Amino acid sequence: MQFFIIVGGLIGLAVNGWRGAAFGALLVWALLPLVGRLLLRTAVRKIGQVQTQFLDSTFAVMGAVCKADGQVSSEEIRVAEALFDQLRLNPEAREAAKRAFNRGKEADFDLDAEVARFATASARAPVFRQLFLQVQVSAIAADGQTHPAEHAMLLRIARGLGMSAHDVAMFEAMMRGGGPGSGGGGGGFGRDRESPSALDDAYQVLGVPATANDGEVKRAYRKLMSENHPDKLAAKGLPESMRALAEEKTRRITAAYERIERARGGVKS
Repeated sequence: MQFFIIVGGLIGLAVNGWRGAAFGALLVWALLPLVGRLLLRTAVRKIGQVQTQFLDSTFAVMGAVCKADGQVSSEEIRVAEALFDQLRLNPEAREAAKRAFNRGKEADFDLDAEVARFATASARAPVFRQLFLQVQVSAIAADGQTHPAEHAMLLRIARGLGMSAHDVAMFEAMMRGGGPGSGGGGGGFGRDRESPSALDDAYQVLGVPATANDGEVKRAYRKLMSENHPDKLAAKGLPESMRALAEEKTRRITAAYERIERARGGVKS
């Protein structure tokens, strides 16, 4: 704040000497709180718009993703309904989410246009994009298997969001690995959590090869936990209603790290 007052004073000095400097500094001092409130209201309104678009696009795209293999399973419907609770949707919002889900199931649903709308709305809030893709992968994982058409659609969605095949692979590995609080049926693709394949998934989640040394594994884990900590995401615009999604992701990251720890007999610093 002091910086802007000084700038205002210098501009006033250049225009009308010391009298102008005093007037310029005083004017900036008086206007800054008003400008700050206006900027805050604008930021809050934009975040609200992103949240609204997130809900509508999330459930519409989820409907399309679940229908990609030709039918929507009861498990996929259960995951969608469980998401209502995670996001703390009120009755009105639940009905809107159901309408969006059914819209996504329609044969004429324009997936690319829907993803593009969400990508535009979330251009300055990348945290929403990560959660968006996380939700779509969890919906597919609900019935314990992934169909090639579903995987292809996930890649298409990721490209539309400016994300990569690596992001899709990471979330798929995360869901295959299950994890604390996943509820068993919440997306494990039927894989034994202690199998060699599950260990491969754990390395995929952390983004390191199986040949990484203990220090590299620990650094990768700490970096992911720091980047995905719910409090940090909240500071970037994540609303409290979506905190459960962020917490689920950190639980799964931790589950992957602990799986590697068990396989190695502990991870040394």
